[in-house]
Amino acid sequence: MRIYILTSTLVLLFAIGCTSQPKNDKVVTITKKLAKFEPEDGKCLFFIGQDMPAIGGIEGYNDGYCDHFDIPAGITGYTNFSPGSECYGRIMTGNDGIFELANWGSGDSYLDFQLKQPGFENCAVAIGLAFVDHEKNVADGVHDNLIEDLGKWIKSLDKRPVFLRIGYEFDGHAWNHYDRENYLKTWHRIVDKMRAMGVNNVAYVWQSKGVGTTMEELMEWYPGDEYVDWCGYTYFAHPDDEMIKFARKRGKPVFIAELTPVFQEGLTDVYYDADIKKPEIAKKMWDEWYTTFFKTIEENEDVVKAFSYINTDWPSEAMWVDNPTFNQVDSRIQKSEYVGERWEKEVSKDRYLKPTPELFNILWGNNK
Repeated sequence: MRIYILTSTLVLLFAIGCTSQPKNDKVVTITKKLAKFEPEDGKCLFFIGQDMPAIGGIEGYNDGYCDHFDIPAGITGYTNFSPGSECYGRIMTGNDGIFELANWGSGDSYLDFQLKQPGFENCAVAIGLAFVDHEKNVADGVHDNLIEDLGKWIKSLDKRPVFLRIGYEFDGHAWNHYDRENYLKTWHRIVDKMRAMGVNNVAYVWQSKGVGTTMEELMEWYPGDEYVDWCGYTYFAHPDDEMIKFARKRGKPVFIAELTPVFQEGLTDVYYDADIKKPEIAKKMWDEWYTTFFKTIEENEDVVKAFSYINTDWPSEAMWVDNPTFNQVDSRIQKSEYVGERWEKEVSKDRYLKPTPELFNILWGNNK
């Protein structure tokens, strides 16, 4: 619970413009309930993603983040409600990467398997759910079976907190091109159906692409306070003050749901080398990009409560090899001693919650 303390003097001054001093100066305590699975102010959840090679820590995937550093509070994966769509050689069936091994050009994914592996018992999970070109079908109930299957699986995770990023980067019109009306209907349908199924271990995250989206557009695409638990955004080259401001106004916590270091010339299409394997580049990355990111958390500890770092060699994956934003980016922290030592020191701070047996109780306890 957040606690705000106001004296009766201040309350009266703001309420009626009174300039006289009341005789009795009482303390008024106003409490505000935290959002679903929101940590207390000053605490933060750290997730790693966004595929099995990036996460590591299991047989066959033994050079990822979790093979070199402590397993964080959560892991991130992706899935879709896009049956029949093709993506880098895979014909989607819907809920891909949840119940079986799948790869659609951006690394292997198999969330059900990974969560059952030793060491991940106390991890939360964040899931990016896409339905590009299928939002009308989802909104109209054509894909209700996919909602039900995903809902049953989430429910089967029992007390494990799930952060579901429905239609993430809704404002990435160049690559997602969602229809706004059906996007919002889809949001409402998914949430309504999961609530009707009694799926309680899920927080709904509304995620923008980050920099460049105006406050007006955010309002136009917002599903509503009753349907959104967390606001979120993508952080590559630049932080996004607009979403942080928006979240504060709505009383929502912020999940920086996609995070990876990118060097960009302003807001142009010019990008620079961000290969962490190169010592001189790694130092520049830490000194300029990582320190700016951690400063964003520190300066907004009342609202920025979670982030997910993408720990991957981007151009090694088919989806990104020709993408100018990412084809110069290797963000694998374990590949730089300079960055790795500093990163490990930072995320070991008490600010970042650990995947102890008490983590789920802590996050659930905020919702009593």
